[in-house]
Amino acid sequence: MPKKKPPAIPSSRAVPPPVPVVGIGASAGGLEAFRELVQALPNDTGMAFVLVSHLSKTYKSMLGELLSKVTKMPVVEVRGETPVEANHIYVISPNVTLAMQDNGLSAKPIQDEDRHGKVIDTFFRSLAEHRKSQAIGVVLSGTGTDGTLGLAAIKAEGGIAFAQDQESAKYPDMPRSASAQFGSADLVLPPAQIAKELARVAGHPYVQRAQPEEGSEPTAESQFAGIFQCVKRFTGVDFSQYKPSTLRRRILRRMVLNKIETVGSYLKRLENDPSEVDALYRDLLISVTSFFRDAETFEYLKSDIIPDILKRRHGDLPIRVWVPGCATGEEAYSIVILLLESLQSARGSPTVQIFASDISKQAIQFARDGLYPENVAADISPERLRRFFVKVTDGYQVSKQVRDLCIFAVQDVTKDPPFSRMDLITCRNLLIYLGVPLQKKVLAAFHYALNPDGYLLLGTSETVEAGSQSFRQIDKKQKIYARVRTAARAHLEFDLADLVGDPVRERRPRLISKPDMDLGKEADQIVLSRFSPPGVLINSSFDILQFRGRTGPFLEQPPGHATLNLLKMAREGLALDLRAAIHQAKKLGAPIRKTGVRVPGNSSAPEVTLEVTPLIDKSAPNAAKDPYYLVLFDAARQETREGAGRSVAGKAKISSRAERELATLRGELAGTQNDLRSIIEEQEATNEELQSANEEILSSNEELQSTNEELETAKEELQATNEELITVNEEAQNRVAELAKANSDLTNLIESVDVVFVMLDSNLRIRRFTSAAQKVLNLIPTDVGRPIGDIKPNIQVADLPKLIRDAISGGHHYEQNVQDSAGRSYAMKIRPSQTPEGKVEGAILALTDIDTLLRSQQNRQSLESSLRSLLREPPDLLMAVSPEGQPLFVSGAVLADAGAVERSIFEYLTPQDREPMRRCLRQVMQTRSPAQVEVRRFKLKQGKSPVVLVVEPIVTTEGVLAFGVRVREASSE
Repeated sequence: MPKKKPPAIPSSRAVPPPVPVVGIGASAGGLEAFRELVQALPNDTGMAFVLVSHLSKTYKSMLGELLSKVTKMPVVEVRGETPVEANHIYVISPNVTLAMQDNGLSAKPIQDEDRHGKVIDTFFRSLAEHRKSQAIGVVLSGTGTDGTLGLAAIKAEGGIAFAQDQESAKYPDMPRSASAQFGSADLVLPPAQIAKELARVAGHPYVQRAQPEEGSEPTAESQFAGIFQCVKRFTGVDFSQYKPSTLRRRILRRMVLNKIETVGSYLKRLENDPSEVDALYRDLLISVTSFFRDAETFEYLKSDIIPDILKRRHGDLPIRVWVPGCATGEEAYSIVILLLESLQSARGSPTVQIFASDISKQAIQFARDGLYPENVAADISPERLRRFFVKVTDGYQVSKQVRDLCIFAVQDVTKDPPFSRMDLITCRNLLIYLGVPLQKKVLAAFHYALNPDGYLLLGTSETVEAGSQSFRQIDKKQKIYARVRTAARAHLEFDLADLVGDPVRERRPRLISKPDMDLGKEADQIVLSRFSPPGVLINSSFDILQFRGRTGPFLEQPPGHATLNLLKMAREGLALDLRAAIHQAKKLGAPIRKTGVRVPGNSSAPEVTLEVTPLIDKSAPNAAKDPYYLVLFDAARQETREGAGRSVAGKAKISSRAERELATLRGELAGTQNDLRSIIEEQEATNEELQSANEEILSSNEELQSTNEELETAKEELQATNEELITVNEEAQNRVAELAKANSDLTNLIESVDVVFVMLDSNLRIRRFTSAAQKVLNLIPTDVGRPIGDIKPNIQVADLPKLIRDAISGGHHYEQNVQDSAGRSYAMKIRPSQTPEGKVEGAILALTDIDTLLRSQQNRQSLESSLRSLLREPPDLLMAVSPEGQPLFVSGAVLADAGAVERSIFEYLTPQDREPMRRCLRQVMQTRSPAQVEVRRFKLKQGKSPVVLVVEPIVTTEGVLAFGVRVREASSE
């Protein structure tokens, strides 16, 4: 029994890989750049090219028709849904926005007029989203900043970005903006060079594959690790624990731009070229951000999260928000705007503190400036744009009200200490680049930074799986989580080894964890508290920073306002010795020990030993000028010293005189102490006055700074106004130049036409005339402005001014043939001159020379009359010859020689008859009357018998034009 064959498995049709797409954006002056780039492109790159420009919504574009003349690739105007094919050029239609989709291009009508100028950014962003590394952006000539944000989005997704160089661009604003913002453009070249680079990268695997292969080389893993070490050595940032797939795509992208084929060769390039290390570092850090990105998420924050934060706020505490990985600041400013809008209805108007951090110093500086290109208006509502932004020359700047609420700082969230007591943390699209260990570390830092009821907002592709025990999900779609209260907050410390020895980063502490209790430190604390002398830590201003041990026997709060000043808190008798010991320690820069200091009011320790030790923080600036001091009060052995003193005093016998002297000295000492106390009080009063004066000076300085800021603002406004005036002046100059050129062209055109033209205004005053009119109408250059009636023209016409007025008033044309004094004929035309609105503002007098035409007509009539006379009697043979005897026409029944018209009439006569024929022609020429001559033989006539040649003149007004020769038989005469 034969075995049954297994059912055939249907073979799945191989899906072709997506076509790489090149988006090309241009505005003013873009047609020339488009043509230059397309003309230099090969026809078989395997890529699709989409041309996006700013078109009038009512004007039919001829872009496709013009480009089809310089390329063999099909040029298609996109209407509706259009599939994308390789080696095709697609152009945008008027009044539509173009977007990239999975299956092709989509053109939709523009609905919002305010977004009309952002069609390039719109397409570039959709291209980056759907084509990733297969997206290529090109920004060509144009005004404004459209294309800048879109080009940055393409580069952030791993695509390649080009911009036209400013020298070749007719309008360099768009290319300048695209290349200036963080160097968004990878290459800045003329259009023809951009075409060559496009042809080069077209066949590279990185561009042909949507997801480049990883680790294609046997040694790729170690070489990639070497690249990360090289970047860390130059920048101090370790990318080895980031997700390798994203980093490798960025590295391969740099290899494509540098025309390097292997990872090993690129590693050698990095080791020898620090500028390429910096370029790779910026590529690895690049991120996509925008104002109010994912509008639905921000609406959820405004409607649910922020009201809950306001509701739970305690007392006068501020609302604190942290935005790690803030890039260029759009996310942070969006949160501030959202909070300000929500606080309008809040009670008490709580303060807002926004902390935004990023590892890129360049990005943080950009964010602090808050200056963004004009095309950010596409992401911001008109109301928010009006309220929270200021229009400047180069775009929009975030208002000072918003900028003052943001604190931007350079921070590596994987290493640096986090902020604390946060109500909200928004960290979007940062965790997706980190490996699992780094994600756990960062999420632990977020948990530490948040308040017990704080919120965490992540990106749409991110989760808290690495720290799932620390957060609970609030909204799955919007990726919002709440902090979970744990049994004990994690202890966070920073490794001091990172504070020194790092030549790249000034301060890069490492976040480490520690156990809940350090037994050694606890034991040290107990020993120090029981056996070490009490003391205080003070600064150079005698302010107490820290109390150590029981200082009550030596220090107490004085009546009045609370203070931490050591000299004010010192018990009676200690202040002078304390001040002296501290000044001596500061002067010598070494520890000072002062024994036997009496404390009158302290029965338990009537004498004390003071020890003052300077402490210098070497990491602090100006540490030598402002040291700290550790002041210790040692009374441990006072009882022994007091007992010995009493024993010696008991044995000594003081005489009465000595007692009196001692009393005197004590009185003097008491007076001196009182005087010194008064001096000290005066000094303290003086210090207070100086401090008050200093505060006033600081206040005045703040006022001056405020005034300076106002002056700077006024200066900026004046500069902006000046720039606007310069622009208007340039436009006026361009218009004047265009007008002068048009006037020159008109003058040259009029002078090149040999026609009499006179332009008159409504008052019949001469406005302009041609050089031909000077002779015919007796005009000279100074006649401009004179009435035509004051001029005696050289033509015979009755009442010329009246004819012109009739033409102006009636609005009709007038024509008439006239003659000048020499009898030359002209065709005179008078027609009214009208404005584009149809208003008659003068007349144009034109004279055309028709004398030659009339003479030609007369000659034609004379010729027709002469020919009619020749044809009255049909001859056997008729010839027309020139005055020189050259045949012009031959007619007859029989021609003996087919080439008769190519010879002279004398060649058909015998030598004896040629002279008589010449005499006959001269006679006819002179008399203008017919004549005849008999000849022996005429070769055009068959036969050898004599014939008679009858010669008649063909006469015109110019004279004898030719001769008509009829041949007759001699017998017939």
